[in-house]
Amino acid sequence: MNRMDFDFPVSQREQFVFNKLAATSDELGMEVYLIGGYLRDKLLGRPTKDIDLLTVGDGLMLARKIAERFQPKPPVSLFKTYGTAQIKLPDLEIEVVGARKESYSENSRKPDVVAGTLQDDLERRDFTINTLYTRISTKYPDSGIIQDPFNGLTDLKFKVIRTPLEPAKTFSDDPLRMLRAIRFATQLQFTIEQSALEGIIKEKERIRIISGERIADELNKIMLATKPSIGWDLLFRTGLLDIIFPQLTALAGAENMDGIGHKDNFYHSIQVLDNIAPHTRDLWLRWAALLHDIGKPATKRFEKGHGWTFHGHEMVGAKMVPKIFAQLKLPLNEKMRYVQKLVSLHMRPVSLTKENITDSAIRRLLFDGGAETDDLMTLCEADITSKNAAKVKRFRANFELVRKRMEQVEESDKMRNWQPPVSGDLIMQTFGISPGREVGIIKDHIRESIIDGVIANSYEEAYQLMLKKGQELGLRPVDGERTP
Repeated sequence: MNRMDFDFPVSQREQFVFNKLAATSDELGMEVYLIGGYLRDKLLGRPTKDIDLLTVGDGLMLARKIAERFQPKPPVSLFKTYGTAQIKLPDLEIEVVGARKESYSENSRKPDVVAGTLQDDLERRDFTINTLYTRISTKYPDSGIIQDPFNGLTDLKFKVIRTPLEPAKTFSDDPLRMLRAIRFATQLQFTIEQSALEGIIKEKERIRIISGERIADELNKIMLATKPSIGWDLLFRTGLLDIIFPQLTALAGAENMDGIGHKDNFYHSIQVLDNIAPHTRDLWLRWAALLHDIGKPATKRFEKGHGWTFHGHEMVGAKMVPKIFAQLKLPLNEKMRYVQKLVSLHMRPVSLTKENITDSAIRRLLFDGGAETDDLMTLCEADITSKNAAKVKRFRANFELVRKRMEQVEESDKMRNWQPPVSGDLIMQTFGISPGREVGIIKDHIRESIIDGVIANSYEEAYQLMLKKGQELGLRPVDGERTP
């Protein structure tokens, strides 16, 4: 088998795969091109496992023939409606598509598709950096050499997002491209070229025809970038944010009264998100960072002689989280509840940075934070955005003190992931009662007594307190007082 040569680096494994692709292309006599994201990421030195192939002809048939060259034969998914196919190798995914041209109706991003030429397909692509291509073959002298029809190499060099054709038409045809432009600018830390940025602003209303699920996918990719604030700032400045997530836009602006101002809570929130990004790849902890102050617009007040207040914004924000997740088509399961919990608790560690904080206050935080206590502290530390170096140093030292106190209390009391020493079943069995008010009262009394340090977090002391509280409620053990 003849070997393909490339003017860009490929691994031994990729070389093996490309030799198979070239052999298939030459056997069938088809025009086959490596195109788009794989080349872009290779030139940027980014890891990639997606190989996009374009053929002038039947992409589905080509995909089947390619799969036959591998042992064992990999699974092939055919999407006949779109003329695309996916071949899943153990370590790579190959997508094959036939060259096409597209036309769009006013109220749908689903195009009318017909077979086209290589040039037709290049012109329908979103950005110049995704139009780079090279022929896959051993028979042509330009095989393996990158072709650059729209100056994508220059845009890669100067870190620019630009559309191949007129921007407004590009974004009107497929409004999802507006979010993709912002997502690429965020992931690659590129600049969106001015006319493209103006095109997004002009066509922003078209985003309304895009499904919430597709929008959520792009937002989550922005969230997982190294510096996600780039994307949220672009969404805000283009006006897209006000359409897809107005609650976040409501945080923007710094009001001044009687010479007293407050910080811009939108830019504060995306700074907190950037602050937490180096410490976690957890998507939902990042969402908690973005949403931690989402309740501030509803709670903002100006108090004479004191200044601006946002009392209770953490609880208001927590109540907003389910609606926001539903609106953005984010999961309404334990992921949402995790974000809601962190939003509701994010002010608690701040109150514990004062002197003379009791062990019971630390126990209560450990009890309420549970398994998420460490994430909560990470969020609180990311919430420090002051430009005053002395303030930042003091805040960090205070939070470090809280962490140490929690370690000490946790070591002695085991409050994290706390389970009651006496279960509801045991209470009912002991007193011969059914589920009801008395069971809840006894359980709550035991919990509060442990948190306040009245009794130790042990079965023996909890059992005796259960008997005592039951007696106060007029209950008697069914077999007399038991010994634990």
